[in-house]
Amino acid sequence: MKLYIGGYGPGIFTVGGELTRVASPSFLAAHPTLPVLYAAGELERGWLTAYTTQGALSPLDERPSEGDSPCHVAVHPSGSLLAAANYGDGTASLHRLDERGAFTGDPIVLRHVGSGPDIDRQAGPHAHQCVFHDDVLHVADLGTDEIRRYRLDGAPLDPITLAPGSGPRHLAFDGDRLYVAGELDGTVTLVEGERRTVVPASRDSGQNFPSHLQLDGDFVYVANRGPNTVSVLRAADLTVVAEVPSGGDWPRHFAITGDRLYVANQNSGEVIVFTLKDGVPEPAGQAYEVPSPACVLPV
Repeated sequence: MKLYIGGYGPGIFTVGGELTRVASPSFLAAHPTLPVLYAAGELERGWLTAYTTQGALSPLDERPSEGDSPCHVAVHPSGSLLAAANYGDGTASLHRLDERGAFTGDPIVLRHVGSGPDIDRQAGPHAHQCVFHDDVLHVADLGTDEIRRYRLDGAPLDPITLAPGSGPRHLAFDGDRLYVAGELDGTVTLVEGERRTVVPASRDSGQNFPSHLQLDGDFVYVANRGPNTVSVLRAADLTVVAEVPSGGDWPRHFAITGDRLYVANQNSGEVIVFTLKDGVPEPAGQAYEVPSPACVLPV
C-alpha cells in the first residue's frame, strides 16, 4: 500500500517516497482500475491534475475545474467520470475520462444558486463534496443546506434538503441510508426517506466544525475540528461508541484502510496513525510530519 497526502503545503507527499510539487492539492482521488491519481488544485482559478502512479508521480493530464477553489474530487466506480466540487462559487463539474484515465471531451458544468441563514458562511452556494451513488451524483452544498442531485448526464434531480444552517460538508451512503456531517451546526444527520435523526458530532461542549465523515462496517466516523477528536457512532442509530483525541490540531480529513485510521491534522502539520480495535481508534505510536495536510489517500 502507498499513502498519498495532499494539502496546502508544497505539493503531494508519498509516505516513504517523494514530494510532487503542485499548487494546493487539497484533495486526492484514485482511479478504480488504473494507476492514476487525481488532485484538486484549490485555487481561485481551480485546476484538476491527473498523475500516473507507476514509480514516481508523473503528470498525465490537466484541465480547469470550471469553478473557484475545488476542494473535492471523486471518480465514478466505472472509471469513466470524474466529479469536482468547487467550494468558492458552488459549481460542480463532471469530466469524462478515457481509457488511459486522462480527461476527454467537454466538461458538464453544474452551476447553482441559493443561500442559507448563516450570513457569514452561507451567502451563496459552496459545493464541498461529490459522491456517486446508484449512478446519481450527490453534491454536498454547505451554502444552501442541500445535497444536490444530478444524473450522470448533468440533468438535475430534486435535492435532499437538510436543516437550515446545518452546512452539509461530507456524506456517506449505506444503501438507502445517508449520513451527513453538518459543519456549521456541529451535527451528524441520518437521512432515511423523510425521517431525520440528528445528533451532536462531539460530546464536547465547545464550538465544533465537523469535517470528514466515513462509514466503515457498523460504525460512522467523524472528525471534529475544535474539540480535535474523532467520534465513533453506531451506524444503526447514531449512538456514541467512543470519542478519542485526533492526536493534533484541526483534523480536516482521515482515511480508514483495514485496521488502520490515518488522521490529517491540518494546523499541527501531521498525519497520526491509529489502530482500530473493535472499531475504536487507539494510537499506533506513528506519525508523519507534513505541512498543512488536508487529505489522506491510501492506495
